[in-house]
Amino acid sequence: MRTDVNKINENTPHQDLTEGLMIFAGGTSKDFLTGEWRTKTPIVHEDLCRQCLICAQVCPDSCIPVKNSKRLNVDYNHCKGCGICAHSCPFEAIEMKEGR
Repeated sequence: MRTDVNKINENTPHQDLTEGLMIFAGGTSKDFLTGEWRTKTPIVHEDLCRQCLICAQVCPDSCIPVKNSKRLNVDYNHCKGCGICAHSCPFEAIEMKEGR
């Protein structure tokens, strides 16, 4: 098992990557900016948002943080643009826009 997993970054030669890009250490997902995969971006219309927090609960990547019972800004570094938040919002406060 690899012990230097946290040292993997965009400059790591392919020979040093784990087989199948498996990650053997917990808490390393924040090291990879998977938001670059996104083709659609969720845009929150603050005037329509009622802070029901459904979007935060359904986000598969935990990209909608909550603090003190309030939704914070979307973490675009890790949001993959799946649109589940927009689809789930009962107030249509989240719109999916083309592009990053």
